[in-house]
Amino acid sequence: MELFTPVELPETGLKIDYTKKLAFFGSCFADNMSAQFARRKFCTFANPFGTVYNPLSIERMLRNIADGKFFGENDVFQDLRAGNGGDGLWHSWDAHSSLSGTTREECICKLNEAAQQAREFLQQADVVFVTLGSAFVYSLTGSADNRVVANCHRQDPRMFDRRLVSVEEATQAIRGIVECLRRLSPAAHIVFTVSPIRHPGDGAHGNNLSKATVLLAVNQVGAEYFPSYEIVMDELRDYRFYESDMIHLTKTAEQIIFERMVESYCDKTTRGHIAKVEKFLKMANHRIVDTTSPATHAFLEKVRKETALLETEIPGLVIDAKEKEYT
Repeated sequence: MELFTPVELPETGLKIDYTKKLAFFGSCFADNMSAQFARRKFCTFANPFGTVYNPLSIERMLRNIADGKFFGENDVFQDLRAGNGGDGLWHSWDAHSSLSGTTREECICKLNEAAQQAREFLQQADVVFVTLGSAFVYSLTGSADNRVVANCHRQDPRMFDRRLVSVEEATQAIRGIVECLRRLSPAAHIVFTVSPIRHPGDGAHGNNLSKATVLLAVNQVGAEYFPSYEIVMDELRDYRFYESDMIHLTKTAEQIIFERMVESYCDKTTRGHIAKVEKFLKMANHRIVDTTSPATHAFLEKVRKETALLETEIPGLVIDAKEKEYT
């Protein structure tokens, strides 16, 4: 007896193992999936400019990276809203506030460092996942080029025009994303997905139109697609898979989607390696109460040996500094 409508996974030639370098770009769902792989010690890189939801801003970000853009004074602005929450920080319309700075120079330096790190990783990347979150964009009112921003930085809403991009615009942006990634990493396998996280501010109908727009655009480009959105809508439609805000997914839901990705992209050998790494990490993260006891020293020696054994047994696996510190 089926209790839900199963989503058929796509046929793919992509096979992910621990030797592969994985890059993730797009909405917060891209960060969530990157974290799932990173937690199991895959080599990952995610959202150097912070979360980016719409395809036009993702294309702009990747084009800046591919073109070797050097950010300068004209790429940042200072928040000087008097008596209206202005913090005096310097921001970029192309980046999350985590790349903002107390000085112009600090902000520019963060932007250029992020671009350089992304460029270097993408030149070695084996797989790139791009997660599209929304087809709604915010553009600067009155700007000559109808400048779309990746982040509004809580500026006055009157500064922006909000609109739903057309399928044609989204399609053109996705083609641009592919073109930029091909320039950076010609051999990388590119996979698109659509975030299953709803945007309630768009309204129920608006959210559906937004998701449909990016779904149609990916289909028109003919890009490889992983059905994260469909898995949540059809297999995890129960609200027990949502956080208390009824919008974001629980860790259980995120893990289920990760497991479906593993089912699709990892062979039996790699799935076995993942299980071994999970078992090791559960043991290695055991809480230590008395660091001086003989039992603790024996435990740490066991961690040392199993670390070395796993890194020898699984090609490409590196147990990071956090786990090695236990030793």
